[in-house]
Amino acid sequence: MNVTVFGTGYVGLVQGTILADVGHHVICVDVDADKIERLNQGHIPIFEPGLETLVKENTAAGRLQFTTDAAAGVAHGDVQFIAVGTPPDEDGSADLQYVLAVAGTIAEHMTAHRIVVDKSTVPVGTADRVTEHIAQVLEGRGRADLTFDVVSNPEFLKEGSAVADCQRPDRIIIGTESEESIDVLRELYAPFNRNHDKVIVMDVRSAELTKYAANCMLATKISFMNEMANLAERLGADIEAVRQGIGSDPRIGYHFIYPGIGYGGSCFPKDVQALIHTADSIDFDAKVLKAVEARNFEQKTTLFQKIHQHYGGELAGKTFALWGLSFKPNTDDMRDAPSRVLMEALWNAGARVQAYDPEAMEETQRLFGHRDDLSLCGTKEAALRGADALVIVTEWQSFRAPDFALIKERLADATLFDGRNMFEPARMRQKGFTYYSVGRQS
Repeated sequence: MNVTVFGTGYVGLVQGTILADVGHHVICVDVDADKIERLNQGHIPIFEPGLETLVKENTAAGRLQFTTDAAAGVAHGDVQFIAVGTPPDEDGSADLQYVLAVAGTIAEHMTAHRIVVDKSTVPVGTADRVTEHIAQVLEGRGRADLTFDVVSNPEFLKEGSAVADCQRPDRIIIGTESEESIDVLRELYAPFNRNHDKVIVMDVRSAELTKYAANCMLATKISFMNEMANLAERLGADIEAVRQGIGSDPRIGYHFIYPGIGYGGSCFPKDVQALIHTADSIDFDAKVLKAVEARNFEQKTTLFQKIHQHYGGELAGKTFALWGLSFKPNTDDMRDAPSRVLMEALWNAGARVQAYDPEAMEETQRLFGHRDDLSLCGTKEAALRGADALVIVTEWQSFRAPDFALIKERLADATLFDGRNMFEPARMRQKGFTYYSVGRQS
């Protein structure tokens, strides 16, 4: 099947590549000429495990192409995916200017029936707006006779495992009342739907809300667990024991109940804000979602509060080694990352940061530039040299079994602030560390 994907970010690039990998002929369109040139040269603009190899293989096989030529993309694909960004606007709402711009581009160039698929995370009612916009452009062209369908087909990809999620989806949501579009998308996704039927068909507005509801539920679990962690610290309980106790209940499960220092990334923060804005727009007070957002905002200050208290507020002149900058492991994404909140608080207090991350160093440099109070180190061990204390911000696998003797030797204070509860407090005390974690007794 011929498929066009507008947008080459996390969603568009991964989706387009995986569709090509099963045999579809895919053209990915982007307005960023430099990005397209780099992709055609085999340079992947994001870090996502397994993606680079698949892009190169499918490009070489001729099943995957990258272009800035929107007209060629519209002419190519019977199915047109819109997978561009929907960044938060100033009021927290999802900014749909890029989605509507692509819809207009499709309408401007189409000469035959097209199925337009909203893959971007968009508010309820977006499909109606896309439909209206395409119809207006077609009418302006004098081609109101051209037919099209707009379908909601939300993505459920996790950064760091997006390739696997796309290859083996838990569910495939199709929001439409068009039997023709349902049949086409069933054929498109047939290679991913062989073990059992993963396709769930519903009306378009329900599909749009399903995406937001899923992300907001996961964000709620994280924020709830962080609130329990803060309570556990004050009550003398161990949140890790509590986590195992409640996770064993199959109604709750172990996923997304790890306490920490707040969620970040491209989805949870903006999707919670967007759904709150949607609720406000219809005069509904989304009390739970507002509490989730408030808890997450405060949770990102947890590590700094512990550091500030340990040093009695005297942080000027101190140097802190930071392990982890990305918002989660296996990605270089730093959007709304807790590391950013921590570093800015340390800098404001007069401290220096020596940081290491396996993938996010270039992104950190791009965000913060060259600063006298920031050193980006080539290894996690190098970040320790001359530091007063170590702060673990992201739970990269390579941080789980460090050389504790070397850490203690290089740190001035043998103090470790662990934002991801990677180690046992008793064991760390035995090794001679002053150890702080989240929701556990120091």
